[in-house]
Amino acid sequence: MKAIKWSLMFSLVLASCGIDEPKLTNSSYETMTVTKSDIVIPYKFSARMKGQNDVTVIPQVSGQLMKICVSEGQQVKQGQTLFIIDSRNAQLELEAAQANLQAAQAQENSAKLEYESNKNLFEKKIVSSYMLNNSENAYKQAQAAVAQAQAAVSRAKVNLGFCTITATVSGVIGEIPVHTGDQVSPMTQLTMLSGNATMYAEFSVTESIVETMVQSGMKAADVDKYIADLPEATFVMKNGTEYPHKGHVVSLTGVVNAATGSLTSKVSFPNPEGHLYSGIQGSVVMSFDEKDVIVIPQHAVVRLQDKALVYKVQADSTVTALSVKIEDPGNGKEFIVTSGLNEGTRIVTVGANNVTEGQRVLFPEAVKK
Repeated sequence: MKAIKWSLMFSLVLASCGIDEPKLTNSSYETMTVTKSDIVIPYKFSARMKGQNDVTVIPQVSGQLMKICVSEGQQVKQGQTLFIIDSRNAQLELEAAQANLQAAQAQENSAKLEYESNKNLFEKKIVSSYMLNNSENAYKQAQAAVAQAQAAVSRAKVNLGFCTITATVSGVIGEIPVHTGDQVSPMTQLTMLSGNATMYAEFSVTESIVETMVQSGMKAADVDKYIADLPEATFVMKNGTEYPHKGHVVSLTGVVNAATGSLTSKVSFPNPEGHLYSGIQGSVVMSFDEKDVIVIPQHAVVRLQDKALVYKVQADSTVTALSVKIEDPGNGKEFIVTSGLNEGTRIVTVGANNVTEGQRVLFPEAVKK
């Protein structure tokens, strides 16, 4: 009773002082009518850079590493010397092979003389055909021995050449895990040489794009044309820096990864300044034009567990929830609605998170005094 009395007294005081009591005013939510439009979508793919020719440098012969002629991160040209292995054993093997070749050639000359001599004597009927055939066979064996000795010399020269390791491509030197004086063998990795005149950004094409290609009936013969029609690509570093040179898709594998359901693609980027290195991670961004699609603001979408909802404004100004499927174009402002929403539908935008099913969201404007 006391509370009621105080309330009445407060109302009387306000009335006596000429002060109006505050009135509750309902305000409308912001809404929009759904229409179709065109939009440019920047698709982003996580990518890793790889050199056009990433070469693992390993020795072809065993021996002591005598000299390291380059340093990590150094830019080298094709044919430039990288490492030198002790060549003394290889040099001795070459000299021994050359000596064996000389001996084989001398034996060949002797066998040839004997064969020619027996041939003349046979024509004069002085020696038998048996002796002639034996001398001919001995001459052929001597010729084969010379050929074997020549092959041994060539092999020894190759092994000697292997002691000087040169760059097979122009590029940049990676980590060098060995030191001068180490014993190395064909199992030892000396470094990685990345041919970086052109760099490849490798990334996986998502399963949804694979499904789109399959549903469109694209055949293997159409892939090259599809790749040629793709837009230019931009590489964005992890720190947000955009690489200044544009790239182009050069390949799309024809085999879907069974574990991920994706295809591997490569984008080639020119690297004239040498700013790109193998192993750099970032994003490949390609902008696609989407025609005649429904685009709505992101704040019009309410997330409820695994569902995306929008609130449709009905004729009586109340709302009802619609479940929709959306795609994120990556611009941070809008969603593309792929299903669940029709053109001409009116939906709540600002404040959609605060409305409930059946709530009235539109009210007549207050009468201006």
